[in-house]
Amino acid sequence: MPTSQTEKEFALYIVELMQSIGPVHHKRMFGGYGLFLEGLMFGIIADNTLYLKADNETENEFKDKGLEPFTYEKKGKPVSLSYFQAPEETLEDYDEMNIWANKAYATALRTAQNKAVLAKK
Repeated sequence: MPTSQTEKEFALYIVELMQSIGPVHHKRMFGGYGLFLEGLMFGIIADNTLYLKADNETENEFKDKGLEPFTYEKKGKPVSLSYFQAPEETLEDYDEMNIWANKAYATALRTAQNKAVLAKK
């Protein structure tokens, strides 16, 4: 499914906002975009909405703000991923984006480290 010009522009805007945490880049995938830093995906853009990676350490921060998880349909059933809608203020404030993008990237690092530990067992 091709993305719209609006979604392309939104993705570029988000990547620009996130440059304070490092050389973030986006990659087309699943009808939207994945957001990457140092080879780790820590964000998703779908339907002009930013979703950030969450885990047991950060999930409640998203839930406490009433933010929704990223979901899609697979074989007619909803599937949720460990990504939650970013707080609205992150889209308008570099400092807020820095805080939340760093949380999501830290989550991606923990996830990668946990997978590496499990692979060694």
